[in-house]
Amino acid sequence: MQYIEEENFKNLDYLEQAEYEYCSFLDCNFSNSDFSKMKFNECEFVNCNLSNIILDNTSFRDVGFKNSKMFGLQFGDCNEFGLSFEFINCSLSHSSFYRNTIRNTLFKESLLHEVDFTDSDLAESIFDKCDFARARFSNTNIQKADFRTSFNYSIDPDINKVKKAKFSSFGLAGLLDKYDIEIL
Repeated sequence: MQYIEEENFKNLDYLEQAEYEYCSFLDCNFSNSDFSKMKFNECEFVNCNLSNIILDNTSFRDVGFKNSKMFGLQFGDCNEFGLSFEFINCSLSHSSFYRNTIRNTLFKESLLHEVDFTDSDLAESIFDKCDFARARFSNTNIQKADFRTSFNYSIDPDINKVKKAKFSSFGLAGLLDKYDIEIL
């Protein structure tokens, strides 16, 4: 596999099968591309469209995504070894982190509509001003995670690990949804 280091890419719609290290991708449209077996180490994607890309055994290590559209991604298909990234102002709706171990991950000002976090480990992650409308949490580890500024989540403490997770008082309703009670 080709190795590419410290390159800046702009306005691309195709990416060579390679290992990328310390690279930046700006204003690229990779939607519906195949990133299978590609490796990204300490890279950054800014203002990119990554919707519906194939992530079969893809490696993301210390990768930042900013202002990017990322609908329908199956992060559970990624290579788990060293998997780490952050999302700032991204649209991740309809994506899945099924069975991912991504502790200490930053999700900031991102749309997480209908995202599947089933069986994932998000312990100590920060969710800053994120919208979780219809997101799924089941058997999810969110211990010590910070949800204080996020909203529209529905998390059942009986089927998720929530010890020491942080929630604001206005978000408590999202922890009591299953009881169908009115909180005034």
